Amino acid sequence: MKRIMERCGPFGPASVLLLALTCVGCTVTESRREPPRLVLQITVDQLRGDLLRRHADQFGQGGFRYLLEHGTVFEDAHHRHANTETIVGHATLSTGADPSAHGMVGNIWLDRSSGVLTYNIEDPDYHLLSADADVDTKTEIDPTQRAARSDGRSPSRILVSTFGDELFMFTAGAAKVFGVSVKDRGAVAMAGHAGKAFWFSKKSGEFVTSSYYYDEYPAWVADWNEKRPSTRWSGADWKLTHPQETYLFGERDDRPYETDLAGFGRTFPHPYGNADESKYYNTLLTVSPAGDELTLEFAKELLEREDVGSDSVTDYLSVSFSSTDYVGHLFGPSSLESEDNLLRLDRTIADLLRFVDQKVGLDKTVIVLSADHGGAEAPGYLNEQGLNRAQYIDLNALDREPAIQALKTQFGIGEEIVESYHHPYVYLDRELLSKKGLDPTLIESLIAAEMTKMNGIALAVPSSRLTRGELPDTPLTDKVLRNFNPKRSGDIYVVFESHSFINDMDGLSVATTHGSPWTYDSYVPVIFVGAGIASRTVHRRIHTVDLAPTLSAVVGCKPPSGTSGRRLPEVLAGNSRNPPLPLTRPASER
Repeated sequence: MKRIMERCGPFGPASVLLLALTCVGCTVTESRREPPRLVLQITVDQLRGDLLRRHADQFGQGGFRYLLEHGTVFEDAHHRHANTETIVGHATLSTGADPSAHGMVGNIWLDRSSGVLTYNIEDPDYHLLSADADVDTKTEIDPTQRAARSDGRSPSRILVSTFGDELFMFTAGAAKVFGVSVKDRGAVAMAGHAGKAFWFSKKSGEFVTSSYYYDEYPAWVADWNEKRPSTRWSGADWKLTHPQETYLFGERDDRPYETDLAGFGRTFPHPYGNADESKYYNTLLTVSPAGDELTLEFAKELLEREDVGSDSVTDYLSVSFSSTDYVGHLFGPSSLESEDNLLRLDRTIADLLRFVDQKVGLDKTVIVLSADHGGAEAPGYLNEQGLNRAQYIDLNALDREPAIQALKTQFGIGEEIVESYHHPYVYLDRELLSKKGLDPTLIESLIAAEMTKMNGIALAVPSSRLTRGELPDTPLTDKVLRNFNPKRSGDIYVVFESHSFINDMDGLSVATTHGSPWTYDSYVPVIFVGAGIASRTVHRRIHTVDLAPTLSAVVGCKPPSGTSGRRLPEVLAGNSRNPPLPLTRPASER
Protein backbone atom coordinates (compact mmCIF):
# COMPACT_ATOMS: atom_id res chain seq x y z
CA MET A 1 0.00 0.00 0.00
CA LYS A 2 2.85 2.39 0.83
CA ARG A 3 4.33 1.87 -2.67
CA ILE A 4 0.96 2.61 -4.28
CA MET A 5 0.54 5.79 -2.19
CA GLU A 6 4.05 6.96 -3.12
CA ARG A 7 3.33 6.57 -6.83
CA CYS A 8 -0.20 7.97 -6.91
CA GLY A 9 1.05 11.54 -6.53
CA PRO A 10 -1.89 13.94 -6.27
CA PHE A 11 -4.48 11.26 -5.48
CA GLY A 12 -5.74 11.38 -1.90
CA PRO A 13 -5.73 8.43 0.55
CA ALA A 14 -9.39 7.62 -0.10
CA SER A 15 -8.77 7.38 -3.84
CA VAL A 16 -5.67 5.26 -3.24
CA LEU A 17 -7.64 2.84 -1.06
CA LEU A 18 -10.36 2.57 -3.69
CA LEU A 19 -7.73 1.90 -6.36
CA ALA A 20 -6.09 -0.76 -4.22
CA LEU A 21 -9.39 -2.56 -3.70
CA THR A 22 -10.74 -2.40 -7.24
CA CYS A 23 -8.12 -1.89 -9.96
CA VAL A 24 -6.88 -5.48 -10.13
CA GLY A 25 -10.18 -7.30 -9.98
CA CYS A 26 -13.38 -8.07 -8.17
CA THR A 27 -11.94 -9.80 -5.09
CA VAL A 28 -9.31 -8.81 -2.53
CA THR A 29 -6.58 -11.26 -1.60
CA GLU A 30 -4.65 -11.26 1.66
CA SER A 31 -1.50 -9.82 0.07
CA ARG A 32 -1.20 -7.67 -3.04
CA ARG A 33 1.07 -8.32 -5.95
CA GLU A 34 4.02 -5.96 -6.25
CA PRO A 35 4.05 -4.05 -9.55
CA PRO A 36 6.57 -5.53 -11.98
CA ARG A 37 9.76 -3.73 -12.81
CA LEU A 38 9.28 -4.54 -16.48
CA VAL A 39 6.41 -5.31 -18.80
CA LEU A 40 7.86 -7.15 -21.80
CA GLN A 41 5.45 -7.42 -24.73
CA ILE A 42 6.58 -9.82 -27.44
CA THR A 43 4.67 -9.69 -30.72
CA VAL A 44 5.43 -12.18 -33.49
CA ASP A 45 4.28 -11.00 -36.89
CA GLN A 46 2.06 -13.61 -38.62
CA LEU A 47 2.20 -16.17 -35.82
CA ARG A 48 -1.04 -18.11 -36.24
CA GLY A 49 -2.49 -19.49 -33.03
CA ASP A 50 -1.96 -23.18 -33.79
CA LEU A 51 1.71 -22.99 -34.73
CA LEU A 52 3.16 -23.08 -31.20
CA ARG A 53 1.28 -26.29 -30.36
CA ARG A 54 2.14 -27.86 -33.72
CA HIS A 55 5.87 -27.45 -33.14
CA ALA A 56 5.91 -27.61 -29.31
CA ASP A 57 7.90 -30.86 -29.19
CA GLN A 58 10.66 -29.29 -31.27
CA PHE A 59 11.22 -26.25 -29.03
CA GLY A 60 14.03 -25.93 -26.51
CA GLN A 61 13.55 -25.21 -22.82
CA GLY A 62 13.90 -21.46 -22.58
CA GLY A 63 11.73 -19.91 -25.28
CA PHE A 64 8.20 -20.76 -26.39
CA ARG A 65 8.14 -23.84 -24.16
CA TYR A 66 8.93 -21.71 -21.11
CA LEU A 67 5.98 -19.45 -21.92
CA LEU A 68 3.63 -22.37 -22.60
CA GLU A 69 4.58 -24.20 -19.41
CA HIS A 70 4.77 -21.27 -16.99
CA GLY A 71 2.07 -18.91 -18.20
CA THR A 72 -1.65 -18.44 -18.51
CA VAL A 73 -2.25 -19.67 -22.06
CA PHE A 74 -5.39 -18.57 -23.90
CA GLU A 75 -6.07 -21.19 -26.54
CA ASP A 76 -8.95 -19.37 -28.27
CA ALA A 77 -7.69 -15.81 -28.79
CA HIS A 78 -8.68 -13.74 -31.82
CA HIS A 79 -8.53 -10.34 -33.37
CA ARG A 80 -12.14 -9.23 -33.79
CA HIS A 81 -11.65 -6.76 -36.66
CA ALA A 82 -11.86 -7.61 -40.34
CA ASN A 83 -8.62 -6.27 -41.84
CA THR A 84 -5.92 -8.39 -40.23
CA GLU A 85 -2.89 -6.43 -41.40
CA THR A 86 0.28 -5.48 -39.53
CA ILE A 87 -0.49 -1.96 -38.35
CA VAL A 88 -4.10 -2.85 -37.55
CA GLY A 89 -3.09 -5.71 -35.27
CA HIS A 90 -0.21 -3.91 -33.58
CA ALA A 91 -2.35 -0.85 -32.86
CA THR A 92 -5.11 -3.07 -31.48
CA LEU A 93 -2.66 -4.85 -29.16
CA SER A 94 -1.23 -1.57 -27.88
CA THR A 95 -4.50 0.36 -27.45
CA GLY A 96 -7.09 -2.27 -26.57
CA ALA A 97 -9.28 -0.53 -29.16
CA ASP A 98 -10.84 -1.61 -32.43
CA PRO A 99 -9.63 0.03 -35.68
CA SER A 100 -12.85 2.05 -35.75
CA ALA A 101 -11.51 3.86 -32.66
CA HIS A 102 -7.71 3.77 -33.02
CA GLY A 103 -7.94 4.72 -36.70
CA MET A 104 -5.42 2.29 -38.17
CA VAL A 105 -7.92 0.74 -40.61
CA GLY A 106 -5.22 -0.64 -42.89
CA ASN A 107 -1.54 -0.47 -43.75
CA ILE A 108 -2.56 2.17 -46.29
CA TRP A 109 -5.68 4.20 -47.00
CA LEU A 110 -6.73 6.97 -49.35
CA ASP A 111 -6.84 10.36 -47.63
CA ARG A 112 -10.05 11.90 -48.98
CA SER A 113 -9.09 15.46 -48.01
CA SER A 114 -5.87 15.40 -50.04
CA GLY A 115 -6.54 12.56 -52.47
CA VAL A 116 -3.18 11.06 -51.46
CA LEU A 117 -2.57 7.41 -50.69
CA THR A 118 -1.42 7.35 -47.05
CA TYR A 119 1.03 5.05 -45.30
CA ASN A 120 -0.20 4.51 -41.76
CA ILE A 121 2.58 6.07 -39.64
CA GLU A 122 4.05 8.44 -42.21
CA ASP A 123 4.53 11.96 -40.88
CA PRO A 124 6.53 14.43 -43.02
CA ASP A 125 6.95 16.71 -39.99
CA TYR A 126 9.35 14.23 -38.36
CA HIS A 127 12.25 13.10 -40.54
CA LEU A 128 14.53 10.12 -40.02
CA LEU A 129 17.66 10.95 -38.06
CA SER A 130 19.81 8.94 -40.49
CA ALA A 131 20.47 10.28 -43.95
CA ASP A 132 19.67 7.91 -46.83
CA ALA A 133 17.89 5.45 -44.54
CA ASP A 134 14.42 5.58 -46.07
CA VAL A 135 12.92 2.69 -48.03
CA ASP A 136 14.61 1.55 -51.21
CA THR A 137 11.56 0.83 -53.36
CA LYS A 138 13.49 -1.15 -55.96
CA THR A 139 13.75 -4.34 -53.94
CA GLU A 140 11.53 -3.76 -50.91
CA ILE A 141 9.17 -6.73 -50.43
CA ASP A 142 6.91 -4.68 -48.13
CA PRO A 143 4.98 -2.78 -50.81
CA THR A 144 2.74 -0.85 -48.40
CA GLN A 145 5.74 1.27 -47.42
CA ARG A 146 6.03 2.42 -51.01
CA ALA A 147 2.90 4.52 -50.47
CA ALA A 148 4.92 6.82 -48.20
CA ARG A 149 5.88 10.13 -49.82
CA SER A 150 8.47 11.01 -47.17
CA ASP A 151 10.78 9.26 -44.73
CA GLY A 152 9.07 10.84 -41.71
CA ARG A 153 7.48 8.58 -39.10
CA SER A 154 5.47 9.21 -35.95
CA PRO A 155 2.46 7.82 -34.04
CA SER A 156 0.40 10.95 -34.74
CA ARG A 157 -2.24 9.11 -36.80
CA ILE A 158 -3.03 6.71 -33.94
CA LEU A 159 -6.18 8.37 -32.57
CA VAL A 160 -6.17 7.03 -29.00
CA SER A 161 -3.64 6.36 -26.24
CA THR A 162 -1.68 3.12 -25.85
CA PHE A 163 -0.81 1.10 -22.76
CA GLY A 164 2.70 2.56 -22.89
CA ASP A 165 1.24 6.08 -22.91
CA GLU A 166 -0.91 5.34 -19.88
CA LEU A 167 2.00 3.79 -17.98
CA PHE A 168 4.14 6.83 -18.77
CA MET A 169 1.48 9.23 -17.53
CA PHE A 170 0.70 7.12 -14.46
CA THR A 171 4.34 7.35 -13.36
CA ALA A 172 4.56 11.08 -14.15
CA GLY A 173 7.03 10.34 -16.93
CA ALA A 174 9.30 8.12 -14.84
CA ALA A 175 8.55 4.92 -16.78
CA LYS A 176 10.81 4.08 -19.70
CA VAL A 177 8.75 3.04 -22.72
CA PHE A 178 10.34 1.55 -25.85
CA GLY A 179 9.30 -0.25 -29.02
CA VAL A 180 11.73 -2.20 -31.24
CA SER A 181 11.08 -4.01 -34.51
CA VAL A 182 12.38 -4.57 -38.01
CA LYS A 183 9.15 -2.93 -39.23
CA ASP A 184 8.66 0.76 -38.49
CA ARG A 185 4.94 0.28 -37.87
CA GLY A 186 5.67 -2.64 -35.53
CA ALA A 187 7.84 -0.39 -33.36
CA VAL A 188 5.89 2.88 -33.54
CA ALA A 189 2.45 1.43 -32.82
CA MET A 190 3.65 -0.29 -29.65
CA ALA A 191 5.81 2.57 -28.32
CA GLY A 192 2.81 4.86 -28.61
CA HIS A 193 2.88 8.64 -28.36
CA ALA A 194 4.96 8.89 -25.19
CA GLY A 195 7.55 6.18 -25.80
CA LYS A 196 10.58 5.83 -28.04
CA ALA A 197 10.64 3.66 -31.18
CA PHE A 198 13.50 2.11 -33.15
CA TRP A 199 13.24 0.09 -36.35
CA PHE A 200 15.50 -1.39 -39.02
CA SER A 201 16.32 0.59 -42.13
CA LYS A 202 16.24 -1.80 -45.04
CA LYS A 203 18.29 0.67 -47.03
CA SER A 204 21.15 1.52 -44.68
CA GLY A 205 21.21 -1.58 -42.46
CA GLU A 206 20.91 0.51 -39.28
CA PHE A 207 18.34 0.72 -36.52
CA VAL A 208 16.83 4.15 -36.95
CA THR A 209 14.30 6.51 -35.43
CA SER A 210 12.76 9.87 -36.30
CA SER A 211 12.90 13.42 -34.99
CA TYR A 212 9.56 12.80 -33.27
CA TYR A 213 11.49 10.86 -30.63
CA TYR A 214 14.95 12.46 -30.52
CA ASP A 215 16.83 15.48 -31.81
CA GLU A 216 19.83 13.22 -32.30
CA TYR A 217 20.64 9.59 -31.65
CA PRO A 218 21.60 8.55 -28.13
CA ALA A 219 25.33 7.90 -28.15
CA TRP A 220 24.87 4.17 -27.64
CA VAL A 221 22.65 3.88 -30.75
CA ALA A 222 25.19 5.74 -32.87
CA ASP A 223 27.95 3.48 -31.53
CA TRP A 224 25.91 0.34 -32.18
CA ASN A 225 25.16 1.35 -35.76
CA GLU A 226 28.78 2.34 -36.31
CA LYS A 227 29.85 -1.24 -35.60
CA ARG A 228 27.63 -2.42 -38.50
CA PRO A 229 26.43 -5.64 -36.81
CA SER A 230 24.04 -6.27 -39.70
CA THR A 231 26.97 -7.10 -41.99
CA ARG A 232 27.88 -10.31 -40.18
CA TRP A 233 25.60 -12.38 -42.44
CA SER A 234 27.34 -11.05 -45.57
CA GLY A 235 28.41 -13.89 -47.83
CA ALA A 236 26.72 -16.48 -45.59
CA ASP A 237 23.71 -18.75 -46.10
CA TRP A 238 20.56 -19.47 -44.14
CA LYS A 239 21.08 -23.15 -43.41
CA LEU A 240 18.84 -25.62 -41.62
CA THR A 241 19.33 -25.73 -37.86
CA HIS A 242 18.85 -29.52 -37.60
CA PRO A 243 19.14 -32.52 -39.95
CA GLN A 244 16.46 -32.16 -42.61
CA GLU A 245 14.85 -35.54 -41.89
CA THR A 246 13.93 -34.40 -38.36
CA TYR A 247 11.56 -31.67 -39.58
CA LEU A 248 7.82 -32.03 -39.91
CA PHE A 249 8.09 -30.57 -43.42
CA GLY A 250 11.50 -32.02 -44.15
CA GLU A 251 10.36 -33.60 -47.41
CA ARG A 252 8.69 -30.42 -48.71
CA ASP A 253 11.64 -28.13 -49.31
CA ASP A 254 10.76 -27.27 -52.89
CA ARG A 255 7.10 -26.61 -53.71
CA PRO A 256 5.97 -25.04 -57.00
CA TYR A 257 3.81 -22.42 -55.24
CA GLU A 258 6.67 -21.06 -53.12
CA THR A 259 8.17 -17.73 -54.15
CA ASP A 260 11.40 -18.11 -56.07
CA LEU A 261 12.89 -14.79 -55.00
CA ALA A 262 15.84 -13.85 -57.18
CA GLY A 263 19.08 -14.66 -55.42
CA PHE A 264 17.34 -16.52 -52.58
CA GLY A 265 15.70 -19.52 -54.20
CA ARG A 266 13.16 -22.07 -52.97
CA THR A 267 15.52 -24.59 -51.36
CA PHE A 268 18.07 -24.63 -48.55
CA PRO A 269 20.61 -23.21 -48.21
CA HIS A 270 19.34 -19.69 -48.97
CA PRO A 271 22.19 -17.23 -49.68
CA TYR A 272 22.07 -13.83 -48.00
CA GLY A 273 24.22 -12.20 -50.63
CA ASN A 274 26.83 -9.56 -49.90
CA ALA A 275 26.42 -6.46 -47.77
CA ASP A 276 27.42 -4.21 -50.68
CA GLU A 277 24.30 -5.27 -52.61
CA SER A 278 21.07 -3.34 -52.03
CA LYS A 279 18.97 -6.51 -51.80
CA TYR A 280 21.07 -7.72 -48.85
CA TYR A 281 19.51 -5.24 -46.40
CA ASN A 282 16.32 -4.49 -48.25
CA THR A 283 15.17 -8.04 -48.83
CA LEU A 284 17.31 -11.07 -48.04
CA LEU A 285 18.33 -10.22 -44.48
CA THR A 286 14.74 -9.75 -43.33
CA VAL A 287 13.14 -12.73 -45.11
CA SER A 288 15.11 -15.05 -42.86
CA PRO A 289 15.79 -15.61 -39.14
CA ALA A 290 18.61 -13.04 -39.36
CA GLY A 291 16.08 -10.21 -39.12
CA ASP A 292 14.83 -11.44 -35.75
CA GLU A 293 18.33 -12.16 -34.48
CA LEU A 294 19.37 -8.62 -35.33
CA THR A 295 16.27 -7.26 -33.58
CA LEU A 296 17.23 -9.27 -30.48
CA GLU A 297 20.76 -7.86 -30.47
CA PHE A 298 19.46 -4.30 -30.60
CA ALA A 299 16.82 -4.95 -27.92
CA LYS A 300 19.45 -6.39 -25.58
CA GLU A 301 21.68 -3.36 -26.14
CA LEU A 302 18.74 -1.09 -25.39
CA LEU A 303 17.91 -2.95 -22.17
CA GLU A 304 21.52 -2.63 -21.04
CA ARG A 305 22.24 0.95 -22.05
CA GLU A 306 18.91 2.50 -21.06
CA ASP A 307 18.80 0.66 -17.69
CA VAL A 308 15.34 -0.68 -18.46
CA GLY A 309 13.72 -2.40 -15.48
CA SER A 310 16.47 -1.29 -13.11
CA ASP A 311 14.36 0.44 -10.44
CA SER A 312 11.00 0.17 -8.70
CA VAL A 313 9.14 2.10 -11.40
CA THR A 314 7.60 -0.23 -13.99
CA ASP A 315 9.17 0.11 -17.45
CA TYR A 316 7.81 -1.19 -20.77
CA LEU A 317 9.60 -2.80 -23.69
CA SER A 318 7.88 -4.04 -26.81
CA VAL A 319 9.84 -6.32 -29.14
CA SER A 320 8.08 -7.16 -32.38
CA PHE A 321 9.70 -9.95 -34.41
CA SER A 322 8.97 -9.65 -38.14
CA SER A 323 10.73 -12.55 -39.90
CA THR A 324 7.84 -14.99 -39.45
CA ASP A 325 5.71 -12.68 -41.59
CA TYR A 326 8.22 -12.28 -44.40
CA VAL A 327 9.08 -15.98 -44.50
CA GLY A 328 5.38 -16.87 -44.32
CA HIS A 329 4.58 -14.69 -47.31
CA LEU A 330 7.27 -16.28 -49.46
CA PHE A 331 6.87 -19.92 -48.49
CA GLY A 332 3.63 -20.33 -46.50
CA PRO A 333 3.28 -21.39 -42.84
CA SER A 334 3.41 -25.10 -43.74
CA SER A 335 6.86 -25.06 -45.28
CA LEU A 336 10.34 -26.13 -44.28
CA GLU A 337 11.44 -22.49 -44.29
CA SER A 338 8.70 -21.39 -41.89
CA GLU A 339 9.36 -24.37 -39.64
CA ASP A 340 13.09 -23.68 -39.37
CA ASN A 341 12.45 -19.95 -38.90
CA LEU A 342 10.11 -20.71 -35.98
CA LEU A 343 12.70 -22.99 -34.36
CA ARG A 344 15.31 -20.26 -34.75
CA LEU A 345 12.87 -17.72 -33.28
CA ASP A 346 12.38 -20.04 -30.31
CA ARG A 347 16.11 -19.81 -29.60
CA THR A 348 16.02 -16.04 -30.11
CA ILE A 349 13.22 -15.61 -27.58
CA ALA A 350 15.01 -17.92 -25.15
CA ASP A 351 18.07 -15.68 -25.47
CA LEU A 352 15.93 -12.60 -24.80
CA LEU A 353 14.35 -14.14 -21.70
CA ARG A 354 17.73 -15.22 -20.32
CA PHE A 355 19.03 -11.68 -20.76
CA VAL A 356 15.96 -10.19 -19.08
CA ASP A 357 16.40 -12.64 -16.22
CA GLN A 358 20.01 -11.53 -15.75
CA LYS A 359 19.32 -7.79 -15.98
CA VAL A 360 15.87 -7.47 -14.41
CA GLY A 361 14.76 -10.86 -13.13
CA LEU A 362 11.91 -12.86 -14.64
CA ASP A 363 10.33 -12.81 -11.18
CA LYS A 364 10.09 -9.02 -11.55
CA THR A 365 8.84 -9.11 -15.14
CA VAL A 366 5.41 -9.60 -16.69
CA ILE A 367 5.62 -11.03 -20.20
CA VAL A 368 2.81 -11.12 -22.74
CA LEU A 369 3.18 -12.89 -26.09
CA SER A 370 0.80 -12.45 -28.99
CA ALA A 371 0.68 -11.74 -32.73
CA ASP A 372 -0.63 -8.97 -34.95
CA HIS A 373 -2.45 -11.53 -37.13
CA GLY A 374 -2.34 -15.12 -38.30
CA GLY A 375 -1.84 -16.25 -41.86
CA ALA A 376 -3.45 -18.27 -44.63
CA GLU A 377 -2.08 -21.49 -46.04
CA ALA A 378 -0.87 -21.32 -49.62
CA PRO A 379 -3.66 -22.41 -52.00
CA GLY A 380 -1.25 -24.91 -53.55
CA TYR A 381 -0.74 -26.56 -50.17
CA LEU A 382 -4.50 -26.61 -49.48
CA ASN A 383 -5.21 -28.08 -52.90
CA GLU A 384 -2.75 -30.87 -52.13
CA GLN A 385 -4.82 -31.61 -49.00
CA GLY A 386 -8.10 -31.71 -50.97
CA LEU A 387 -9.35 -28.14 -50.32
CA ASN A 388 -9.84 -27.36 -53.97
CA ARG A 389 -11.67 -24.05 -53.52
CA ALA A 390 -8.49 -22.27 -52.43
CA GLN A 391 -7.41 -19.75 -55.06
CA TYR A 392 -5.63 -16.52 -55.90
CA ILE A 393 -7.79 -13.54 -56.85
CA ASP A 394 -7.05 -10.89 -59.50
CA LEU A 395 -9.07 -7.69 -59.12
CA ASN A 396 -6.65 -5.35 -60.86
CA ALA A 397 -9.17 -4.75 -63.65
CA LEU A 398 -12.11 -4.16 -61.31
CA ASP A 399 -13.43 -1.13 -63.22
CA ARG A 400 -13.55 -3.17 -66.43
CA GLU A 401 -15.64 -6.00 -64.98
CA PRO A 402 -18.73 -6.52 -67.24
CA ALA A 403 -21.14 -5.79 -64.40
CA ILE A 404 -19.40 -2.52 -63.53
CA GLN A 405 -19.30 -1.58 -67.21
CA ALA A 406 -23.05 -2.17 -67.42
CA LEU A 407 -23.62 0.18 -64.49
CA LYS A 408 -21.49 2.85 -66.13
CA THR A 409 -23.55 2.54 -69.30
CA GLN A 410 -26.79 2.68 -67.32
CA PHE A 411 -25.83 5.98 -65.66
CA GLY A 412 -24.02 7.49 -68.63
CA ILE A 413 -20.55 7.34 -67.09
CA GLY A 414 -17.77 7.16 -69.65
CA GLU A 415 -14.90 7.50 -67.20
CA GLU A 416 -13.57 5.13 -64.61
CA ILE A 417 -15.94 5.08 -61.68
CA VAL A 418 -13.51 3.26 -59.38
CA GLU A 419 -10.81 5.71 -58.39
CA SER A 420 -8.62 3.06 -56.77
CA TYR A 421 -8.69 -0.31 -55.08
CA HIS A 422 -6.41 -0.96 -52.14
CA HIS A 423 -7.54 -4.13 -50.49
CA PRO A 424 -9.84 -4.37 -48.67
CA TYR A 425 -11.25 -1.00 -49.74
CA VAL A 426 -12.76 0.16 -53.03
CA TYR A 427 -12.63 3.93 -53.48
CA LEU A 428 -15.11 5.51 -55.88
CA ASP A 429 -14.46 8.71 -57.77
CA ARG A 430 -16.68 10.98 -55.70
CA GLU A 431 -15.87 14.04 -57.77
CA LEU A 432 -17.07 12.24 -60.91
CA LEU A 433 -20.27 11.10 -59.20
CA SER A 434 -20.93 14.66 -58.04
CA LYS A 435 -20.34 16.00 -61.55
CA LYS A 436 -22.84 13.48 -62.92
CA GLY A 437 -25.35 14.35 -60.21
CA LEU A 438 -25.41 10.75 -58.95
CA ASP A 439 -26.16 9.66 -55.41
CA PRO A 440 -22.95 8.04 -54.03
CA THR A 441 -25.02 5.90 -51.67
CA LEU A 442 -26.95 4.38 -54.58
CA ILE A 443 -23.81 3.76 -56.65
CA GLU A 444 -22.04 2.19 -53.66
CA SER A 445 -24.89 -0.24 -53.12
CA LEU A 446 -25.20 -1.17 -56.78
CA ILE A 447 -21.47 -1.81 -57.20
CA ALA A 448 -21.31 -3.76 -53.94
CA ALA A 449 -24.21 -5.93 -55.07
CA GLU A 450 -22.47 -6.68 -58.37
CA MET A 451 -19.14 -7.38 -56.69
CA THR A 452 -20.74 -9.98 -54.42
CA LYS A 453 -21.62 -11.95 -57.56
CA MET A 454 -17.97 -12.10 -58.65
CA ASN A 455 -15.84 -15.19 -58.28
CA GLY A 456 -14.05 -15.34 -54.94
CA ILE A 457 -15.94 -12.51 -53.20
CA ALA A 458 -18.01 -13.47 -50.16
CA LEU A 459 -19.17 -10.01 -49.15
CA ALA A 460 -18.98 -6.42 -50.35
CA VAL A 461 -20.18 -3.89 -47.78
CA PRO A 462 -21.06 -0.28 -48.70
CA SER A 463 -19.77 2.19 -46.13
CA SER A 464 -23.05 4.10 -46.25
CA ARG A 465 -24.82 1.05 -44.82
CA LEU A 466 -22.22 0.80 -42.06
CA THR A 467 -22.81 4.46 -41.20
CA ARG A 468 -26.56 3.99 -40.99
CA GLY A 469 -26.41 0.64 -39.20
CA GLU A 470 -28.36 -1.12 -41.95
CA LEU A 471 -26.48 -4.41 -41.99
CA PRO A 472 -27.57 -7.76 -40.57
CA ASP A 473 -25.87 -8.71 -37.32
CA THR A 474 -23.54 -11.49 -38.44
CA PRO A 475 -19.96 -12.37 -37.40
CA LEU A 476 -18.57 -11.07 -40.69
CA THR A 477 -20.43 -7.77 -40.70
CA ASP A 478 -19.56 -7.20 -37.04
CA LYS A 479 -15.85 -7.51 -37.90
CA VAL A 480 -16.24 -5.14 -40.84
CA LEU A 481 -18.04 -2.62 -38.62
CA ARG A 482 -15.25 -2.77 -36.03
CA ASN A 483 -12.84 -1.90 -38.85
CA PHE A 484 -14.89 1.09 -40.04
CA ASN A 485 -13.70 4.64 -39.46
CA PRO A 486 -15.75 7.10 -41.55
CA LYS A 487 -12.81 9.44 -42.14
CA ARG A 488 -10.40 6.75 -43.35
CA SER A 489 -12.30 3.74 -44.63
CA GLY A 490 -13.09 3.34 -48.32
CA ASP A 491 -16.51 3.28 -49.96
CA ILE A 492 -16.87 -0.51 -50.16
CA TYR A 493 -15.27 -3.15 -47.93
CA VAL A 494 -14.45 -6.38 -49.79
CA VAL A 495 -14.30 -9.78 -48.06
CA PHE A 496 -12.95 -12.62 -50.15
CA GLU A 497 -14.23 -16.15 -49.75
CA SER A 498 -12.36 -18.36 -47.31
CA HIS A 499 -8.92 -19.41 -48.62
CA SER A 500 -9.12 -16.89 -51.48
CA PHE A 501 -6.89 -13.83 -51.63
CA ILE A 502 -4.74 -11.56 -53.75
CA ASN A 503 -1.12 -12.71 -53.84
CA ASP A 504 0.31 -9.94 -56.01
CA MET A 505 2.45 -7.70 -53.79
CA ASP A 506 3.05 -4.92 -56.28
CA GLY A 507 4.60 -7.16 -58.92
CA LEU A 508 5.90 -9.92 -56.64
CA SER A 509 3.75 -13.04 -56.51
CA VAL A 510 3.89 -14.51 -53.01
CA ALA A 511 2.79 -17.92 -51.76
CA THR A 512 0.33 -16.59 -49.21
CA THR A 513 -0.79 -13.54 -47.28
CA HIS A 514 -3.19 -12.39 -44.55
CA GLY A 515 -5.73 -9.63 -44.05
CA SER A 516 -9.07 -11.46 -43.99
CA PRO A 517 -11.62 -11.84 -41.16
CA TRP A 518 -11.47 -15.63 -41.46
CA THR A 519 -10.24 -17.66 -38.50
CA TYR A 520 -6.83 -18.51 -39.94
CA ASP A 521 -6.04 -14.77 -40.01
CA SER A 522 -7.71 -13.77 -36.73
CA TYR A 523 -6.44 -16.66 -34.58
CA VAL A 524 -3.34 -15.73 -32.55
CA PRO A 525 -1.57 -16.91 -29.39
CA VAL A 526 -2.01 -14.99 -26.15
CA ILE A 527 0.18 -15.98 -23.20
CA PHE A 528 0.81 -14.05 -19.96
CA VAL A 529 3.77 -15.05 -17.78
CA GLY A 530 5.01 -13.46 -14.57
CA ALA A 531 5.12 -13.49 -10.79
CA GLY A 532 1.65 -14.17 -9.42
CA ILE A 533 0.31 -15.32 -12.79
CA ALA A 534 -0.73 -18.95 -12.60
CA SER A 535 0.28 -21.67 -15.02
CA ARG A 536 -3.04 -22.61 -16.59
CA THR A 537 -4.73 -23.19 -19.92
CA VAL A 538 -7.90 -21.23 -20.71
CA HIS A 539 -10.25 -22.37 -23.47
CA ARG A 540 -12.87 -19.61 -23.44
CA ARG A 541 -12.73 -17.11 -26.30
CA ILE A 542 -10.95 -13.84 -25.67
CA HIS A 543 -9.94 -11.00 -27.98
CA THR A 544 -6.75 -9.05 -28.50
CA VAL A 545 -8.43 -5.86 -27.29
CA ASP A 546 -8.30 -7.49 -23.84
CA LEU A 547 -4.49 -7.31 -23.55
CA ALA A 548 -4.03 -3.58 -22.98
CA PRO A 549 -6.68 -3.23 -20.23
CA THR A 550 -5.27 -6.34 -18.53
CA LEU A 551 -1.74 -4.90 -18.52
CA SER A 552 -3.19 -1.64 -17.21
CA ALA A 553 -4.75 -3.52 -14.32
CA VAL A 554 -1.46 -5.31 -13.60
CA VAL A 555 0.39 -2.02 -13.08
CA GLY A 556 -2.60 -0.06 -11.70
CA CYS A 557 -2.91 2.60 -14.41
CA LYS A 558 -6.08 3.47 -16.25
CA PRO A 559 -6.81 1.66 -19.53
CA PRO A 560 -5.99 3.39 -22.83
CA SER A 561 -8.57 5.95 -23.91
CA GLY A 562 -10.19 3.92 -26.70
CA THR A 563 -10.16 0.55 -24.97
CA SER A 564 -13.21 -1.61 -25.56
CA GLY A 565 -11.62 -4.83 -24.29
CA ARG A 566 -12.06 -6.38 -20.86
CA ARG A 567 -9.56 -7.30 -18.18
CA LEU A 568 -8.70 -10.99 -18.19
CA PRO A 569 -9.56 -12.35 -14.72
CA GLU A 570 -7.41 -15.46 -15.19
CA VAL A 571 -4.31 -13.24 -15.38
CA LEU A 572 -5.31 -11.05 -12.45
CA ALA A 573 -6.48 -13.81 -10.12
CA GLY A 574 -3.00 -14.55 -8.84
CA ASN A 575 -1.47 -17.96 -8.30
CA SER A 576 -3.32 -21.17 -7.59
CA ARG A 577 -3.41 -20.49 -3.83
CA ASN A 578 -5.72 -17.55 -4.45
CA PRO A 579 -9.33 -18.05 -5.59
CA PRO A 580 -9.86 -17.14 -9.25
CA LEU A 581 -11.90 -14.07 -10.05
CA PRO A 582 -15.49 -14.72 -11.11
CA LEU A 583 -15.99 -14.91 -14.88
CA THR A 584 -19.41 -13.29 -14.53
CA ARG A 585 -18.87 -9.55 -14.57
CA PRO A 586 -20.94 -7.05 -12.60
CA ALA A 587 -23.36 -5.00 -14.66
CA SER A 588 -21.11 -1.95 -14.35
CA GLU A 589 -18.36 -3.70 -16.35
CA ARG A 590 -20.47 -5.28 -19.09
